[in-house]
Amino acid sequence: MSTAEHDLSRLLTGMEPELRPGAYVFARCAHRDPLPKGVRPVVTVAEDEALTVVCAKGEADAAGLAYDYVAGWITLRIHSALEAVGLTAAVSSTLAEAGVSCNVVAGYYHDHLFVSYEDGPRAVELLRELDAP
Repeated sequence: MSTAEHDLSRLLTGMEPELRPGAYVFARCAHRDPLPKGVRPVVTVAEDEALTVVCAKGEADAAGLAYDYVAGWITLRIHSALEAVGLTAAVSSTLAEAGVSCNVVAGYYHDHLFVSYEDGPRAVELLRELDAP
């Protein structure tokens, strides 16, 4: 098992952004309702108003879940420490300067970026330029 990286320069040069196949959406479900059959969320966030569910677009469509935002999912392959400082800021600033929306979710091992579906390939290229030594 690798040790989580804290150093920003190593995080940036080793992040290896990977665009996962498929389209993902941010949908919402009532807290009291079970997740619809066939919906396997990759991220959930319990908010006061509802449960936000990030899942494959096809799953949301099949379950009749409403959504407004269709995203591409980029995983930064470096094992980033949860307490590392600066990675989210560097990544989101780079994408913002290029006019790319970005929703960041930190997992235990990796950071995950949800960008507008159409911007996925361009976002990966921008991040690869950022991680060039």
